[in-house]
Amino acid sequence: MSDTVLYENALYTKARRGLLCKAFVVRMVTNPLIIHFAKNAGFELVWVEMEHSTYSTSEACVLTSAAMMAGITPIVRVPYECGMGYVQRVLDSGAMGVVFPHIVTAADAEAAVQMCKFPPRGRRSLWLQQAAAGLRTSMPMQTMADDVNATASAVGVMIEAVDSIPNVDAIAAVDGVDMLVVGCMDLSADMGAPGMTNRPEFRAALEAVSAACRRHNKIFGLAGSYKDLNFLDWVINTLGVRMVLGYVDSNLLSAGAGESIKVLSSIDRTALSVPDLGSKHDSIRVSVAPL
Repeated sequence: MSDTVLYENALYTKARRGLLCKAFVVRMVTNPLIIHFAKNAGFELVWVEMEHSTYSTSEACVLTSAAMMAGITPIVRVPYECGMGYVQRVLDSGAMGVVFPHIVTAADAEAAVQMCKFPPRGRRSLWLQQAAAGLRTSMPMQTMADDVNATASAVGVMIEAVDSIPNVDAIAAVDGVDMLVVGCMDLSADMGAPGMTNRPEFRAALEAVSAACRRHNKIFGLAGSYKDLNFLDWVINTLGVRMVLGYVDSNLLSAGAGESIKVLSSIDRTALSVPDLGSKHDSIRVSVAPL
């Protein structure tokens, strides 16, 4: 972390150095207090989901800013083909990393880097008041740009199509790409077997991504698998995944609601004590005189 950038980016300080970073995904809750639950639980990252949500950039800003100040690194997955203007707003307002979905070629990856980096590496418009720098303006502009490029604008690319796999080495070789994230749901679906992470062709694809990340010193990330502990053990401890999505706020709410009903239903005996009025009501007939 530099003197310019005030907040830790765990993708660089932990994941790239070999430690597993666990991300809490928010896609529905907008109240920034949810960040405290992620912090208390021990997550290192907050993944603000804008591809599969209705978040506005203002709502994302509230969440990313809260994450920075809570000491959790905020990264944002932007919508597919959202454009440079959208990416710039997300970064200017607090994201310390941006994840781009559906990357298939090295040219796609290069375009993602161009959107995230200030010149000379990229084409991002220069704005001195950066959230990661505490909105300060008391620094040389080039110093700010260099430091934000280096530590506060990580680039992640999603590998979630069969056509991406032959290109993963070239994608990982792109200067400025920090992380390749396999989207388990989309990749397995594109292989014709949604959610079937044990199929040999799916496993071979992950091995190819792992080899590319090791060869080019990039972070290997995983999204879309939360409960298969054997699979997670394999990708983390054998393939070298160092960024993994832990769970999603909406999934946790859904699971919690279901568990609550299950508990209450297990002691509910009220239906046994209410008389069956069905036969009585069934016998009631209404006669209408003809006009």
